Amino acid sequence: MNFKQLEAFVRVAELQSFTRAARQMFMSQPAVSFQIKALEEDLSITLFQRSERKVTLTEAGRLLYPEAKQMLGHYDKIRAGLDALRGLKSGHLLIGASTIPGEYLLPGIIGSFRSKYPGVRVSLRIAGSGDVVRMVQERDIDLGVVGAAGQQDNVHFEKWLDDELVLIVPPHHHWSGKSVDISRLAGENLILREEGSGTRKSIFDILAKQGLCLDKLKTEIELGSTRSVISAVQAGMGIAFVSRWAATDVIEAGKVGEARLKGVNMTRSFYLAQFHPGITNYAADTFIAMLKEYSGT
Repeated sequence: MNFKQLEAFVRVAELQSFTRAARQMFMSQPAVSFQIKALEEDLSITLFQRSERKVTLTEAGRLLYPEAKQMLGHYDKIRAGLDALRGLKSGHLLIGASTIPGEYLLPGIIGSFRSKYPGVRVSLRIAGSGDVVRMVQERDIDLGVVGAAGQQDNVHFEKWLDDELVLIVPPHHHWSGKSVDISRLAGENLILREEGSGTRKSIFDILAKQGLCLDKLKTEIELGSTRSVISAVQAGMGIAFVSRWAATDVIEAGKVGEARLKGVNMTRSFYLAQFHPGITNYAADTFIAMLKEYSGT
């Protein structure tokens, strides 16, 4: 028994004619008769009483009709729902992001996405990069945007956007507005994000490539958000590397100073993370296309 057979059965029952049913279904009359015969053989029972003038339901046919009608209604509802998903007229897009993309980059892009596809709900969860990757692995989200790529076999990472890490110092610090040698970091208290942060990993990777022994750094303070790191620097508790996206406003307002490391490129990248192998998600695919348009990739 299949939906084509059930559809033919319902149309013949309602129109009391194989010919009219065939016309409504854009099929030949023999093709409709074949569908009904196959359904009767499958159920091992006669569904119609046939005469020259009309076709009427048998007792078995009367029993089957409301159930078949309901099944076709469910089928049509499912098809309509799937068509709405494909057309982005409905759906729910779950995004996870680390602090910088989640707080500074994605909200505006989500707004643009929602203006084009108002029927799609969007949820954004902000956490450390490590936690976001775990969400991807556990299929809790459709897409992750993180500050560091991992080595997980079941997660596909794709470079999205470059970001500059800037060295911020208290507003009246003697490094403010100057370029300093990387070796001088050892004499300052470096405020860090928590374990699992993409920013933290990027900082350590860059400094290690410059030959700086990380054990020599003073890193007594670890904080759980970029905003708290900036506030700690404002309060004179130490210096920190933070994203240019997060630092621009406070630097321009004079709330913190900016210093540079001589000869050191402090560029890192943000990555898109998806479960691999993935299942087609029309909303996620469209949102990723918007992200790539934003970054020019």
